Amino acid sequence: MHISKRTAVLVVVAMVAVAAIWFGFNRRGGDPAADAASTSRNEAASAAVATVQLRPAVSSVTVPGVFQAYQDVLVHAEVTGYVKDIFVDIGDRVHTGEVLAILYVPQLDAQLDAAKAAVRRDQSEIERTGHDVSRAMAIHAALHSEYVRLKNAAATMPGLVAQQDLDNKQAADLSSEAQIDAANSANAAAKEKLSEDAATLESYKALKAYSYVRAPFDGVVTFRYADTGALIAAGTDESKNAMPIVRLAQSGLLRLRMPVPESDADYMKIGGPAVVQVQATGETINTKIVRFTRSMDRSTRTMLTEVDIPNADLHLAPGMYADTTFPLKSDGKAMMAPIDAIVEGDQPYVLIVDNTNHVVKSPVVLGIQGPNYYQIVSGVKVGDRVIVGNQSDYQPGQVVTPSPVDMDLTAFRQTSAPNRRATSAPAKTRVQRGQK
Repeated sequence: MHISKRTAVLVVVAMVAVAAIWFGFNRRGGDPAADAASTSRNEAASAAVATVQLRPAVSSVTVPGVFQAYQDVLVHAEVTGYVKDIFVDIGDRVHTGEVLAILYVPQLDAQLDAAKAAVRRDQSEIERTGHDVSRAMAIHAALHSEYVRLKNAAATMPGLVAQQDLDNKQAADLSSEAQIDAANSANAAAKEKLSEDAATLESYKALKAYSYVRAPFDGVVTFRYADTGALIAAGTDESKNAMPIVRLAQSGLLRLRMPVPESDADYMKIGGPAVVQVQATGETINTKIVRFTRSMDRSTRTMLTEVDIPNADLHLAPGMYADTTFPLKSDGKAMMAPIDAIVEGDQPYVLIVDNTNHVVKSPVVLGIQGPNYYQIVSGVKVGDRVIVGNQSDYQPGQVVTPSPVDMDLTAFRQTSAPNRRATSAPAKTRVQRGQK
């Protein structure tokens, strides 16, 4: 009997199919329960879960700021003159009262000499008028005694002394008394003149002292504007464009200024804690709030806040950046879950894995937000397991295999790797900011 080639191929294919079905059936043993268990195992997706815990929670705000010198001034001369000597340059450290430069003021020297001469003249005049007072008093004493003797003799022996002589002696006595008053007035005028000229002298001495330009505080010279021979106008003369001599910064103590957002300004208190992280050096400084403006900048809606940072060795420089963290609100016993466990929406929620490993959706009310956690005010209880990340992969009622992760306030370390069927990178969960 002749069989075509095509028919033979079809027969072979049919036999192979029947053999494959038979082999597969025998391998499973024909057990429906085993088939269901295998299917259940394949469908129970792994889920990373964290346990809701009671821990202290602190909300904070981190604000960038810039270091500034505690004081930063342009040092001017108080008299107009030429720079005779200048002793400092940029980068030099100086101390309070140290001479930075000396000015040559020729007309001031002449005025100082004239004032000294006037004081000496006044002192001589006081001495002379003082002698006049003494002489007038001696003359008056002699004339007064003579008048008293004549007056007594005339009273004892009437007619012995002529009335004209008695009147002359009385006139001389009164005249000598007036001379005393005149001498005293001249002496007082000389003393007043001395006071006036002495004040003028002190003024010129002060101006002379101003020709020595001194440091107003301990600091660092950050710029030098003048050289020897330069004409410097007095910084008190507003009609002139007075050039400073140097710029001086007090860098031993720095101000760190930060613009605190309006929403957090109410938490700023004098003496409140602050943690400064210096970007350039990597150091962390614990300090306190020293001052704030108590008013908002209208353009940025921020409030300027300052902390003071000691800098005796000058290792920090004005102009450096730093991040400052201010604690805002705290709760010593807060229910906390990882921030990636919270799903944003009209109502924030978490996915809880219950005791039977079923997924349960639970709306939550959020509280304090930390760097990697949220306080949950309601919607969960302590010990609940919540799914961390990729919540869109799970549906309420779904059975999952929990894979615990270690809950750390600063970082999360997974303690057992989830056996997920998908190999793609998990998408970042969007979170809703909690109440402070």
